[in-house]
Amino acid sequence: MSVVPMIALNDGTSIPQLGFGVFQIDPAETRAATLTALEIGYRHIDTAEMYRNEKGVGEAVAASGIPREEIYVTSKLNNGFHAPADAVKAFETSLETLGFDYLDLFLIHWPMPAVLDYVETWKAMEQILATGRVRSIGVSNFQPAHLTRLFEETSIVPVINQIEVHPYLTQNDVRAFNTEHKIATEAWSPIAQGGVLNDPVITTIAARVGKSAAQVTLRWHIQRGDIVFPKSVTRSRVQENFELFDFVLAEDEIDAITALNRDERTGPNPDVFNMIP
Repeated sequence: MSVVPMIALNDGTSIPQLGFGVFQIDPAETRAATLTALEIGYRHIDTAEMYRNEKGVGEAVAASGIPREEIYVTSKLNNGFHAPADAVKAFETSLETLGFDYLDLFLIHWPMPAVLDYVETWKAMEQILATGRVRSIGVSNFQPAHLTRLFEETSIVPVINQIEVHPYLTQNDVRAFNTEHKIATEAWSPIAQGGVLNDPVITTIAARVGKSAAQVTLRWHIQRGDIVFPKSVTRSRVQENFELFDFVLAEDEIDAITALNRDERTGPNPDVFNMIP
């Protein structure tokens, strides 16, 4: 049995709270890195068509010897395929590239509010869900205003909103909105691409509990209830990132890390990001 908690989603499915992310992993290294994660015990892999490494993820799952149904895999719709017919085709291409019969979760990667109609894209996602070839659908980088439009104009509430969250960008308002509407929050860039690891508040807590700064930061995410999927190609760090369930941060330590918020992004602002590759 995995030590990783399962998070219940609003459609009756569930997702491991800790996963392995492959963002910025070279496609040539993705198979090996994902296999390492699966060997260590991860059962949740987060990829995207935009990352160009879905093939390596699929190869690792096939080579792992682990039954497909025991591994939760997410992929995402690229920004260039928001037109409904294109979205359906892109989903089918992702399945083919991964070598899967189904996906556990498929997300709209970015809302692209100034150039594309994400509501029509979401309706295509609902159609994909109806085929049974994906278990759950959700969004990524959606703000409350974007989600509100979906609620008003479509019939299915996303199960997940994957957003940038770390101690310098706590996103408490978006997270609270997600919670109010029974949408789970996934945190990408959970250690701000390493930017928080030398923060004295975090390093002091790490020394106190006998863990690394990365482990303390990831544990902060876990205790706040978010789903997290750190990335590394170094086996020792992949292992370290999995060892989050043998210690607990005190409430005042959680609060001290949360108080580090600077509203500082490492990635684009979803309200103004409208780049199509």
